[in-house]
Amino acid sequence: MRTNSLISAILGAVLVAAGMGSAQAAQGVFYDPSNAASPTGFTIGHELYRTIGCPGRQLLDTPCPVLDSDGDGVYDYMDKCPDTPRGVKVDKDGCPLPVAAAPEPAPAPAAAPAVVAAPPRTLELRGANFDFDRSVIRPADVEILDKSAATLKEWGDVKVEVAGHTDSVGTDEYNRGLSLRRAESVRNFLISKGIAADRLSIMGYGESRPVADNATKEGRFMNRRVELVPQK
Repeated sequence: MRTNSLISAILGAVLVAAGMGSAQAAQGVFYDPSNAASPTGFTIGHELYRTIGCPGRQLLDTPCPVLDSDGDGVYDYMDKCPDTPRGVKVDKDGCPLPVAAAPEPAPAPAAAPAVVAAPPRTLELRGANFDFDRSVIRPADVEILDKSAATLKEWGDVKVEVAGHTDSVGTDEYNRGLSLRRAESVRNFLISKGIAADRLSIMGYGESRPVADNATKEGRFMNRRVELVPQK
């Protein structure tokens, strides 16, 4: 008797379950995510959040509007930094992107070295020395006078006095004539090297302007000379 009651109970439960399944299949109450009222056409993802979390709305009702209070493109419910100032670029969480450090300023250019003015050029001319009682240019002085001629070409606007001198041997009158002949020899040499004649004046000073002691042989040699004196 007890066995028959147990079999009857099991059979009844099976029949009830089968009837409920048939009824549910006929009515179509299983969850369908499609929702024509949703902009996406489905109630899924954050649309599902918007309907379930929106007071007074059913699952398939039009979703509630989603706010983006700070206007950064990230909805408030996903925004971890809801008060971001407008215009600031943000990441996916709505937080400001790290600001790249400003590049270090380029080093100031090194100051240009001060231009040092070239010292003014000095006109240096060397003359010649002469043997006793002679007015002929010695071979040893030719190279010196060549250099003086080259210098005068560089200083094309300078006029020069060719000044002849003697030692103290002889009379004043004779020595003045000898000094003038020595100056003339040097002037002619410079003209032959291309120096214009009108740039070269001559003067014979005789023994009046010694540069060394006439009491010695060496001193007398130094006094027998022709100097090239630039004129202002």
